[in-house]
Amino acid sequence: MTRAPALPPQDRWLDLVGRALAEDIGPGDVTTALTVPEHAEGLAQIEAREALVVCGVPVAEAVFRHVDPAVRFEPRHRDGDTVEAGAVIASLSGPLRGIFTGERTALNFLGRLCGIASCTRRFVEAVAGTETAIVDTRKTLPGWRVLDKYAVAVGGGVNHRFGLYDGILLKDNHLAAAGGVVPAVKAALAGTPAGLRVQVEVQDEDEAEAACEAGADFLLLDNMSPEQTERVVQRLAGRALLETSGGVTLENVTAYARAGVQRISIGALTHSAPCADVALEVVPGGVAG
Repeated sequence: MTRAPALPPQDRWLDLVGRALAEDIGPGDVTTALTVPEHAEGLAQIEAREALVVCGVPVAEAVFRHVDPAVRFEPRHRDGDTVEAGAVIASLSGPLRGIFTGERTALNFLGRLCGIASCTRRFVEAVAGTETAIVDTRKTLPGWRVLDKYAVAVGGGVNHRFGLYDGILLKDNHLAAAGGVVPAVKAALAGTPAGLRVQVEVQDEDEAEAACEAGADFLLLDNMSPEQTERVVQRLAGRALLETSGGVTLENVTAYARAGVQRISIGALTHSAPCADVALEVVPGGVAG
């Protein structure tokens, strides 16, 4: 497996860790304070309860470092690794109060990010052998976009534009407001900042042809069937970069890829990926060294 992409710089996501801990801990972890002796130490493991793609290990480590720097966090797998159920993702040792207090927040991050990476990997594997890339969308959890998109990349997917500022996508409402696909495309091309491409969402073959005639070379084929998609691919014959979106599932993604599009964007990668089953368990009799 290729090495996982670099985790975005901490200044883009570390505040999210702080906010997550603040909402969970509030004025203090009452249960742990009442039941765990102040100086108790021990060992624990974060385990995969199902087969998954590991993602978010450095984020989980940052959670425990924030709670108590005395907690020692040792990764057993790195982001991008594929593991089976029962695999130990990381080992922890040190103050049990810190381990217990950071447990749920760390698992929340790991569960979501491993879930997105695993979901993405399944789609990537379904189109293996074609030249089609699996691409994400802006349908991310508010505040989590940098991590959600990182998880897609860890799973082998490709990141679409990060926000409204770094890519131009003319959708149906833009086309309606501009008076149709041709005036919308011409207006966008006339004023596009250097370095940005203009992508146009089209609903059928004729609209795809009109967009190309107006100068567009990057089309989003919205909610077309694999059969319609193949007809557009053949009709445009390499005149535009083609991306399929809408109604794509694991059951039909291979058919879309075989139709000949270069990209398939899937909102479900980030808005509907199941949370991966991960857990933290204390090692019985373990004593921190």
